[in-house]
Amino acid sequence: MGEAWLVAGLGNPGERYATTRHNIGAMVTARLAGRVEARFKKARFVPLLVAEARSPGGVALLLTAPGTYMNESGPPIASFARRRGVPVERVIACHDEIDLAFGALRVKRGGSTAGHHGLDSLVAAFRSADFHRVRLGVGRPPGRRDPIGFVLEPFAKREREEVDLLIEDAADAVLSLVADGLEATQLRFNRSGPPAGR
Repeated sequence: MGEAWLVAGLGNPGERYATTRHNIGAMVTARLAGRVEARFKKARFVPLLVAEARSPGGVALLLTAPGTYMNESGPPIASFARRRGVPVERVIACHDEIDLAFGALRVKRGGSTAGHHGLDSLVAAFRSADFHRVRLGVGRPPGRRDPIGFVLEPFAKREREEVDLLIEDAADAVLSLVADGLEATQLRFNRSGPPAGR
């Protein structure tokens, strides 16, 4: 049923970055892989980890996790997508977003990268911005702190429960995109802050 979708969980490789804000996109593909008991393996020829899975509706999903640093993540993802015959409009990038409040979730297709280096790299490699994005709000750093240092830090202890819900909802949003399309997914999942009353 349906052709394959590629889900790109953006982040940096290695233990040092595994729990940082910048890696929340990679946490979403890890959550999806965990749900369907798919294991990440090294892709051939490109620095990328891939888990092959199926959505509840039977659609083939190629879940990816970073094998290169964020600003170089586009070429391996685009190369793998081309090799597997996945067009840019069936690519979903999950990524951190400092321009959204902590806990916010937004699904969109195309548009600006707002200076996100992982998205810049994807746009350059696909020569198109026409992929879907699941944007996970991590908020801006307090005061005048440098955003780069901020996103490379782990989430604060008090944030972790909320982060877990955000990752869970983002994973659901990916499956909704594949099953029901963009508009239905936006109506169901877009929010400007943490969900109320959870």
